[in-house]
Amino acid sequence: MEFTMDNKLSQSKSFGVGSPFYGTVGGTTKTYQLSPQQSMSHTNSISQNISISQSLLPQCNIVAQSPMPSAEPQDAINAIKIQNCVATVNLGCDLNLRKINFRTRNSEYNPSRFHGVIMRIREPRCTALIFRSGKVVCTGARNEVDANLGTRKFARILQKLGYPIKFTEFKIQNLVATVDLRFPIRLEYLNQMHGQFSSYEPELFPGLIYRMVKPRVVLLIFVNGKIVFTGAKTKIEIRESLENIFPILQSFRKN
Repeated sequence: MEFTMDNKLSQSKSFGVGSPFYGTVGGTTKTYQLSPQQSMSHTNSISQNISISQSLLPQCNIVAQSPMPSAEPQDAINAIKIQNCVATVNLGCDLNLRKINFRTRNSEYNPSRFHGVIMRIREPRCTALIFRSGKVVCTGARNEVDANLGTRKFARILQKLGYPIKFTEFKIQNLVATVDLRFPIRLEYLNQMHGQFSSYEPELFPGLIYRMVKPRVVLLIFVNGKIVFTGAKTKIEIRESLENIFPILQSFRKN
């Protein structure tokens, strides 16, 4: 006697007591029901096959992803780099710019383009803008000490030419510094929430311009987390401005 089971039966995982199934005997399809003992034995055999197949599956190790380390404000403060220091000094006498240009090296004088003498020295590496009134602007120094030393060297060069030089009114006018926070920032949301202090037009300039009131420093904030400080008079003002802006930038940090 030939006995076969339908595909519907082979695809099901278990049968309850009295569950019907279809079988074919001698070419005739009939309906059958399992007894309680047959249902239990059939369910146990299917559960055993399922447990064996699950044991053959590859084991997957699930590793929890650790959160990104948060940047610390002190680390950012230590990473501040002074890029340029602009200082001014008054030499206290009138200068003949054409004569200075003829008698000095590393100097340029083109009154049709600029009304002052451009003079450069190598140590410290800085540039002076010398005007007829005796005012000198020193730029390019990396710190206040180099700016002071550079302006004194320029004054000494002019003194050797016979001018009665007086080194007075030395003052740091601008410090330009940079820092990298090492996390991206959502500049659009920052501009929306701090619109009274910031301006952001990516079509004209890729950075957000943030004008801090106290200390009076202008920050150029970029989406990659880099900041340019300008307008500060001392390093303390740069540190204070970074301490003030750091928690704000962290709140607009990209995940």
